[in-house]
This record gives sequence, structure tokens and C-alpha cells, in this order.
Amino acid sequence: MKEGLSVLISAFAKLKIIVIGEAMLDSYLTGVCQRLSPEAPVPVLSLRQRQNVPGGAANTAVNVNSLGAQTFFMSVVGDDAEGNLLRQALADHHLSTEHLLTQPQRQTLAKQRVIADSQMVVRFDQGSTEPIEAVTEQILIDRLIYLFPKCDALIISDYNYGTLTPRLIQAIAALQAQTPRLVAVDSKRLAAYRPIGPTVVKPNYKQVTQLLDLKPEAEPDRRLSQISGYETEILALTGARLAAVTLDADGALIFERSQPPHRVLASPVAQAYPAGAGDTFISALTLALAAGAPAATAGELASMAAAVVVGKNGTTACLAGELRGAMASNHKIVTDLAYLLDQIMFYRRQGHRIVFTNGCFDILHRGHISYLKQAKALGQTLIVGLNTDAGVRRLKGPNRPINSLEDRAQVLAALSCVDHVIPFDEDTPDRLIRAIRPDIFVKGGDYTRATLPEASLVEALGGVVKILAYVDNFSTTSLIERIDEALQPLTNGHRVGLEH
Repeated sequence: MKEGLSVLISAFAKLKIIVIGEAMLDSYLTGVCQRLSPEAPVPVLSLRQRQNVPGGAANTAVNVNSLGAQTFFMSVVGDDAEGNLLRQALADHHLSTEHLLTQPQRQTLAKQRVIADSQMVVRFDQGSTEPIEAVTEQILIDRLIYLFPKCDALIISDYNYGTLTPRLIQAIAALQAQTPRLVAVDSKRLAAYRPIGPTVVKPNYKQVTQLLDLKPEAEPDRRLSQISGYETEILALTGARLAAVTLDADGALIFERSQPPHRVLASPVAQAYPAGAGDTFISALTLALAAGAPAATAGELASMAAAVVVGKNGTTACLAGELRGAMASNHKIVTDLAYLLDQIMFYRRQGHRIVFTNGCFDILHRGHISYLKQAKALGQTLIVGLNTDAGVRRLKGPNRPINSLEDRAQVLAALSCVDHVIPFDEDTPDRLIRAIRPDIFVKGGDYTRATLPEASLVEALGGVVKILAYVDNFSTTSLIERIDEALQPLTNGHRVGLEH
């Protein structure tokens, strides 16, 4: 499945996607609070940083673009400072603003979040929410008429703030009737898009309960059972072929006509920052469907992409390489270095220190376990380079290894302290070190810095070398010798050793 998903992600680069909806500017004002104001009993925030990033439909467009597709973003902003900051933020993400229209007298939608000591204390919202002017509306329609037949899919990101007018929705319905395309809708008013006949809709739990006029359930299990019973109604009310109902930490339910529901489990994340996760989900879901993936596979991929951004601070996007990395994280034993490098990029964006070690690990014993646990404690991610069987024979002699590469890899992968195992056939791990560029390179106590040939390479790449002490009287060679000695009395004077 891993290889199939990688091919699917690569196919994103061949797609052309239109994203239309309300562009927003998300600003994060971050600082520290150490005193109260003398003017009033309120905290004083000393600002350290202001970050401006695309939000709303603009974040959806950035995600589509970051995942590799050619992206045409259509929206409306005001002729104001926030509009200019949003244009710059989009440019910083290498996304064209050719179809981002400016309407005079309109105020750009913006959300300013004030964060003190990693805690959001207040949010300020501003911007025009009335319908866009008729002239602006017509320009959007004309551009849609031109672009729609040339694209593979259209994503509608509607916050009900005036961009998606009734006339614009009618124009999309007419285009869909003439030249059908994959249409994905993420909206607070899904019933308004029923005339289009969307391919897929992505409501969250709150939106589904509003659509069905249901009382929301507080318990996760009850939410799941409640929504599962309304599959037919959800598809009928929205006119969609597919519905992906997102349930935050409880994952998602994928409904498809004439198919049983599919439950998508959410990937666990240590620190969750959910802003923009829905934008990422609809982006990855649409791209996967447009690339030909079945609904269940598209849902699983979308969940992985959402988990990537939930693990980051603020409103952000998922890169194609990060998605490959998240996919690879479900597989400890990695045979393709490219997969491992994608995963490492994902880890580093999470702030992880990468620890690397290598060895034969032929018969795993207490000394190995202690060593690997110490190695993992030096960082957040431990990668083990494992000598192939041929490599072990060159290093240890023709009668080794005792256990095959597959067996040794499986045992290492079963350890919670080991994050990834990658085999290598060379006599030294130099190739892996150059590719991985570990923050910390670990070897056992039978080495010194002076006798470790890889040390100079690691340090030249910016890493640190750590020599860890082995547990006394534990080594694979001594263990083999003890087993051999224990078997001797059973052979009636004929020595039967493991090396024979």
C-alpha cells in the first residue's frame, strides 16, 4: 500500500485545480506576559513576533499547491493593508495571485490571534461579509468559464462571507452540467450546493447536525453511531456522491453511494494545533480522488495530511514530501532511502533531533537494548542502519549472521525506542550519514572518537558524535560462545557449535 500511495502523491503534480472561496489573512501576534497593566487589571504582552499566513480558502489553495498540483486561486479582497499582507503571504508560498481580485471599499477578511507564552488569549476578527459587488461577481464568473474546462477539479471553500453568491453557484452548476469535473465542497451551507451535484462534500460534525437538524452528542462513540445512521440523508440533502464527515480527534466517516461507510482513524499527535486542518483534509482528499484513488484510500491519505498540519503551530500547509513522510512513519522498516528522507523532513519540521546508529544486531541482547534506549534518549527520533547479511559476513566471517536480515530488522522494529530501521550493504554507513545528516551519531563503547572513521564526516555535516558504554559482559560473540559451550555436553564428545 505504501508504494501505491507514493505513486498517488506523485500523480498530484499532473493535476490542475481551481480553488474558489473566501480568502483570509491569519495573523499570529506572539509574545510573553510578565506583568499587569497599571491602567487596568489586564496582562501586558511584550510582542516578540508577528506572522502573517494565508487563511480560509487561501489556506486551502496553499495546501493544494504545496501538495504539488497546479493551483488557480480565485477570491476577493479589499484595497487595504490586510489585502496587501495576504498577497505577500501567498507569494511567500509560491502561489499566484493572478485571480485574487481587489474590490474597492471592501475590507479584507482577517483574524488576529494574540498568543502569550504559547497560549492564545484573544482573537480579533474583521472584514466584509456582505455579498461581493455585481462587477466583481461577473469577473469571477468569466474567469471560471475560461478555467473550468481546463482543470481536473474545483474546490469550493465557502465560509458564507459573500464570495459564493447565488449567481456564482448557478454559474458553477451550469459549467458542471456542460463539462463535468470533480467538484468538492467545504461549506457551512451545504444544501445551497445541491443543484451542482458535488462529487464530494466535507462537513464537520457541527455542520452535519445542523444539516440534519439533530441535537449534537457529546460522547465520541455516540457521535459516530448517530452520524452513521444518516448516511442516506446526508448524501440526499447535499446531492453529493461522496461525503467525508470529519470528527476531529475521532477521525472521519466516508459515505459513498452504494458502498458501506468507511471509518478513517485520526493519527495521534502529541501537541494538536487544529487551525486549518480541515483545509488540508479537503485539499488532499480532492487531489487523491482526482488522481483516481478510491474513496476510502483518499480519506486515509487526507487524514494523514491533516495530522501533519495538526502537529505544527498555527495555520499552515502540508507539503508532498511531508505527506510521504507521514505515510512512511507507519512502516518502521524502510528499504527505500527516499521514503526515509521524506520522513526525516517531516520529523525535523516537528522540531525533532535525529539520532543515528548502525550495526549488525545479530542476536539482540540486554546490552543492545540498553544501548539503543540510551541512544534514543539523546533525541526524539532514532534511526538504525542495519548491515545486510552479505555485509555481516564481510565484517564477522562466513558463519555469520546467525539471524537473517529480515529477522534482525523485525526484532529491532519491535522495540519502542527504535523509530526506523534501514538496511545498508556497504562496509561503512557513510552513504546513509551523508543522506540523513544526523544531529547525533552514536556508537558503542568499543570505539573512541579517534578510532571512529565516520566521526569526521558526521561533524563536517554539523552533527555530534556520542560514544555510549556497553553493558559489561554482553556481546553477540560472547553469547554465541556461551551457547556453543552449553551444547557441548549434549554431543557425546562431538562438538556441535553454532558456527558449524
